Amino acid sequence: MGFFADFKASLLKGDVLSLATAVVIGGAFGKIVGSAVDDIIMPVVGLLTGGIDFTQKFVTLDGNSYPNLAAAKAAGAAVITYGNLVQAIINFVIISFFVFVVLRAAEKAKKKETVVEAAPAGPTQEELLTQIRDLLKK
Repeated sequence: MGFFADFKASLLKGDVLSLATAVVIGGAFGKIVGSAVDDIIMPVVGLLTGGIDFTQKFVTLDGNSYPNLAAAKAAGAAVITYGNLVQAIINFVIISFFVFVVLRAAEKAKKKETVVEAAPAGPTQEELLTQIRDLLKK
């Protein structure tokens, strides 16, 4: 087989297609969760913390003081935006929780789908007696 034929065969395997589908769905799920975090959860967190916007928290490395992050960046100051890290950690925890809830629901649905198969019935008393009789005849 040629290079392109091998490449086509590997792309058309079920595992690759499943992985590609999962990546696309994961990206869309990430956008949904990101919107939930930014538009619903973070305003509540901001309200609870007295209106703190974590994305605007920073430390300048040049020793000067700036009124906000935009002013520091406009002045060309080197800044560490630790608020973005806090925001990313909050996003990670919330996304992990959403994924946990979805997987837990999927596992519960999967358990309901599996039907317990009846154990195979053993031989009846008559069949056992017939087998014993046949063995005694031999």
